[in-house]
Amino acid sequence: MSTVETTPAHKSLQDYMPLNGVDHVELFVGNAKQAAYFYTRAYGFRLVAYSGLETGVRDRASYVVQQGRIRLVLTGALHSDSPIAEHQRRHGDGVKVIALSVPDVDHAYREATTRGATGVAEPHDATDEHGTARLATIETYGETLHTFVDRSHYKGAFLPGYEARDDGSPDDDPAHPMLLALDHIVGNVEHMDPWVKFYEDVFNMKEMIHFTDNDISTEYSALMSKVVADGKGVVKFPINEPAEGKRKSQIEEYLEFYEGPGAQHLAVATRDIVATVIELRRRGVEFLDIPKAYYDEVPDRVPEVAPQLDDLRKQGILVDRDDEGYLLQIFTKPVGDRPTVFFEVIERHGARGFGDGNFKALFEALEREQDRRGNL
Repeated sequence: MSTVETTPAHKSLQDYMPLNGVDHVELFVGNAKQAAYFYTRAYGFRLVAYSGLETGVRDRASYVVQQGRIRLVLTGALHSDSPIAEHQRRHGDGVKVIALSVPDVDHAYREATTRGATGVAEPHDATDEHGTARLATIETYGETLHTFVDRSHYKGAFLPGYEARDDGSPDDDPAHPMLLALDHIVGNVEHMDPWVKFYEDVFNMKEMIHFTDNDISTEYSALMSKVVADGKGVVKFPINEPAEGKRKSQIEEYLEFYEGPGAQHLAVATRDIVATVIELRRRGVEFLDIPKAYYDEVPDRVPEVAPQLDDLRKQGILVDRDDEGYLLQIFTKPVGDRPTVFFEVIERHGARGFGDGNFKALFEALEREQDRRGNL
């Protein structure tokens, strides 16, 4: 049975790990230039910074794309013996770094490593003509990393080592983005509870919602999930593990094709999900198909959306509510050849949940795609 906190996310008397939010997400990809073209043309991001041979970096090329408060760094290797190339060879295109903005990098790193995290890079300065950024890195699930970032004394386009770039796309207005911010980032692991405890111990996060296999299941498969959030509720990490079922679940499929734990999807917030989905479809983004019968009960479950029901049905947008409001959400198909990383687009109207009323419809849609791939 799911349990949902209906009060604001937990605030301890002394928050030893204050977070400002997600600073950026770095993906290791097979071809960074082509990935940047995809994310700018398909998802409406703007190219804002670049690092590579032309900036004095010899082992990688990185393109920074931005939309609203969302920053993605798309990094590809320049040599076959690079750890970046090895990561992409094993996992395919996937999330390597979930960077967190913090007020004090040294304090965050010290608290994290003292409380059980494994350090990768100790606090250090990166400096160029635009100022100084302070950085440090720790490990989390799989080969994923968290980098602590303090850019309060840096005025450049992204970070030292990058130069400003602008692809000049005429279609995208930075003042009116389709996608506004990262709502949450979902991790898939073999065993959920140790990683929930990791975030509780290391980051002072609290379990916000708990879904059992009774909540998230179909005739064939199931999963279990717990959502942890920081004290202000601005950083939210659902952690999934597979549960026993008759056939392979989407989590098992992810773990098989990603070859281990990793970030499954990025949920991005929008103000107008119908207009956003229409535009994303026009740009070539593919979404999961939802049966039309799903919408028969929507007016009773969430009467607030009745006026736009036809648009929601036409676009395949899911609807759910909790005690604090309602939400609209839709899920893309995987962004690469492997059935691993994808995006969720979400529009919240007070609801703090994660669409648990849609899990059955979502899982059945995912299972139809798995069946098409021969992976169910």
